[in-house]
Amino acid sequence: MWLIIFIVIGVVLFKYFTSEKPTETTEYNTDLIEQQIKNVGKLVVTEGHYSQVMTYKDQQKYLMNLVTFEKKALIIINADVTVAYDLSKVKYDIDQKNKTITIVSIPKEEIKISPDIQFYDIDQSTMNPFTGADYNKINKKVKSDLARKIEKSKLKTNAENRLVSELAKILILTNTMGWKLEYKNQVIQTESQLGKTLNL
Repeated sequence: MWLIIFIVIGVVLFKYFTSEKPTETTEYNTDLIEQQIKNVGKLVVTEGHYSQVMTYKDQQKYLMNLVTFEKKALIIINADVTVAYDLSKVKYDIDQKNKTITIVSIPKEEIKISPDIQFYDIDQSTMNPFTGADYNKINKKVKSDLARKIEKSKLKTNAENRLVSELAKILILTNTMGWKLEYKNQVIQTESQLGKTLNL
C-alpha cells in the first residue's frame, strides 16, 4: 500500500516539475530577447561633412528685355550632415510558442543637413539687389544638391551598414538560443541575408 502511494506521489511530482521548466525557460528566453531589443533600440547616427562652391546668377529684365539688371555671387557651402536611424521605433512581434521573433517594420533613415553658406564677390544693383527670397532659393538648392550626393555617398552606405550591425545583435541572440528571426516572411540566418532583405 505504501509503495503504491509513493509511486503516485512520485509520478505527480515528476509531471509537476517537468511541465513547469519549459514555461520558465520560455519566459526567461523571452525576457532576454526583449532586453536585447531594448539595448539595440537606440539612435544610430553617422556624421559627414561636405564642401561645395557654386555661382548664383539672376537677371531682372525691363522694357521688353532691352534693359537688364544682373546680380551674382560666388557661394561657398560647408555642410554638416547626419544620417540617423531611430531603432527605438523598430516594431517587432515575439511568438513564444514557435520561438520566433518577427521584425514588423524598420524606420526610414532621417537625414539632417545643416549648411553654412558664405557669399563672396557679390555683384548687385539697386534695381536687382539680393533679398531674402534669393537666400531661401539658394538654401533650398544647396540642400537639394546635397541630398542627391548623400544618396550616392559612402555616408549613406556606412549608416546602412551600422543599421544592419545593430539589428544583427538580435540575430546572434536568437541563433544562440535556438529561436528564429523573421523579416518580410523570410527566416533570417546570416547578417548578409539581413542586409539583402532590408534592400540595402
